[in-house]
Amino acid sequence: MVRPSFGQNSPQDYLNAHNAARAQVSVGPMTWDSTVAAYAQSYANQRVSDCNLVHSDSDYGENLAKGYGSFTGVNAVNLWVAEKTHYNYSSNTCVGGECLHYTQVVWRDSARLGCAKVQCSSGWWFTTCNYDLPGNYEGEHPY
Repeated sequence: MVRPSFGQNSPQDYLNAHNAARAQVSVGPMTWDSTVAAYAQSYANQRVSDCNLVHSDSDYGENLAKGYGSFTGVNAVNLWVAEKTHYNYSSNTCVGGECLHYTQVVWRDSARLGCAKVQCSSGWWFTTCNYDLPGNYEGEHPY
């Protein structure tokens, strides 16, 4: 088993980053869920050899990121939240870039969060966050 990395990678760090973004759009906070986190850790462990951003096949919502050097879990969440600039609420579409990671972060029905981060064989860091309930249903606004 690959040991998780800490330092802006604690459950509270992940929650704080997510819940700050959710509060900006008046969506209630999520809580940390050990079952969801165990799933995230299990999947992250499977990506150690290749670090590929390939989604798992689960009933959870999921955001993935990778980075190098001092890349933290909070850095990953901040990348997803930065996609807010591409989200147009009126048309419920992404304009000029990716925004589906952001909409998963702020999805109103997602109540439980679990995240994990591992260092891949390449030296890069792989981060995954899983969401229960999942989001990004076509035609539905996230909030």
